[in-house]
This record gives sequence, C-alpha cells and structure tokens, in this order.
Amino acid sequence: MAEEIKDVNAKVDELEAAAKKYASKDTVISIGGYEFTPAKLMVAFTIVSSILGGLYGTFEVYKDYQGMKKRITEYVAPDLSELNKKMEITMQNSEKSVQYTQDIKNDLKSDIRRLEGVVDNVERSAKQSQRESDNAVKDVRDELRRNGKEVDQALKNIDRSVDSKIQRALDNPLAK
Repeated sequence: MAEEIKDVNAKVDELEAAAKKYASKDTVISIGGYEFTPAKLMVAFTIVSSILGGLYGTFEVYKDYQGMKKRITEYVAPDLSELNKKMEITMQNSEKSVQYTQDIKNDLKSDIRRLEGVVDNVERSAKQSQRESDNAVKDVRDELRRNGKEVDQALKNIDRSVDSKIQRALDNPLAK
C-alpha cells in the first residue's frame, strides 16, 4: 500500500510539472506546424465549439423543418360532414324552440290580458254591488227612522188618548 501512495505522489508531481510547463506565459504549443499560446488555444477552442454548436442547432432546426414539411404534405382534412349535419339539426331544433317559446309567450300575454279583463269586470261588479248594498242599507235606515218616528207619534197619540180617557173616567166615574 505504501508503494501505491508513492506512485500516486509521483504521478501528481509529474502532472504539476506538466501544468507549470503549459501554464507559463512563454509556453508555445505546436500543432500541425502552427504555434499557439495557451490563450490563443482557449480562444480557438471557444470559436470552434461555438461554430459546432451553431451547426448542430441549425441541423436540428432543419430536421424539424423537414419533418413538419412532410407532415403538412401528408395532411388530410378530416371529414366534417357529420359534424355539419349535427350542427344543422341543432340549429333547426333551436329555431323550433325559439318559435315554441314565442308561441307560449304570446299565449301567456293573451291569457294575462283576458284575466285582466275578468278582474276588471269583477272589480266593477264588486264596486257596483257595494254601492247598491250601501244604498239599500241607507234606505233601510231611513225607513227605520221614519217608521220609528211614526211609531213614536202613534205611541204618543195612544198615550194621549189613553190619558184623556183615564182623565174622563176619573172626572166622571159614572159615564161610560
């Protein structure tokens, strides 16, 4: 186990030395006959990766475009004739319902007008009956007053007649 740790430490030391070699300002890397500094390599890598990303995005958009184009050319409009028939039937039923509702409304209006006429006639009749009843009661009261006065007068006459007969009988007890 101790040997493995020494080997790992040795490897780490080698990597640090290599990193220092490439990390210095004066380091130049030669690729295909061209010399690059680490900063130029990073800029070049950024440019190349951006171009590759753009190309990949363009390819995906083109692939989606081709798929959509294929779907559009293969599109078949659905048969809507059944739906149109159902809509026509619904419209006819709706028109019938509206007409039926109008008929009911008109019938109700005429019934209400007729009932209003009946109510008006009943009210007039009730008012007329009330007037006639009031007049009859007034006539009966007047007749009762007249009859009462006549009865009072007759009673007074009878009282006077009886009083006079009693007085005559008292004044002349032998007279017949």
